[in-house]
Amino acid sequence: MSPKPTVAVLDYGSGNVHSAVRALARAGAEVTLTQDTDTILNARGLVVPGVGAFAAVMDALKAIDAPRWIGRRIAGSRPVLGICVGHQILFERGVEHGIAAEGMGEWPGEVTALPSDVVVPHMGWNTIKAPEGTQLFKGLEEERFYFVHSYAVQSWDFDQTIESMHPPKVTWSHHGADFIAAVENGPLAATQFHPEKSGDAGMALLQNWIETL
Repeated sequence: MSPKPTVAVLDYGSGNVHSAVRALARAGAEVTLTQDTDTILNARGLVVPGVGAFAAVMDALKAIDAPRWIGRRIAGSRPVLGICVGHQILFERGVEHGIAAEGMGEWPGEVTALPSDVVVPHMGWNTIKAPEGTQLFKGLEEERFYFVHSYAVQSWDFDQTIESMHPPKVTWSHHGADFIAAVENGPLAATQFHPEKSGDAGMALLQNWIETL
């Protein structure tokens, strides 16, 4: 039997990380909750969770130099999975209550409030529209996933004019407006929803990701 792939879950003070740790272990990974640099850089996969405000999560990540570690993994084609606000901070910036904060800028886009004419937070199960060739949603295109958020990226403007580049695969959902539910971009992937709270569908998605490690 081959050894389980190692997955580091970034420990930077974000709440509710233990449910993600348990879910990844059930999905077949050897999981460590850590902020140790060597473990983060050398694990087969890194998961960046996140709950709360965009700016607060970025501040907490910067406090332990996590953006540099995440960037080094991406540059070395080592898989990273962001979840919820861990998905949002990969975009250029977030705007909450009129205050803008810079994100990591791996993808273009701004995290903004969902439309005011719908109930927020968007809390509960929702469908997704996955692109062709998706790895994360392989066999899960008709499933529902569990969301808890009031902000999202609601447009995508990625420069796809470079012929040698494989454009990211973008998955959408809808709550008052279309918003980005997930992105797959080489070693970097992220979901706005919580796979660890999404029952069998979320477990299967984590297994799909672990298969890429």
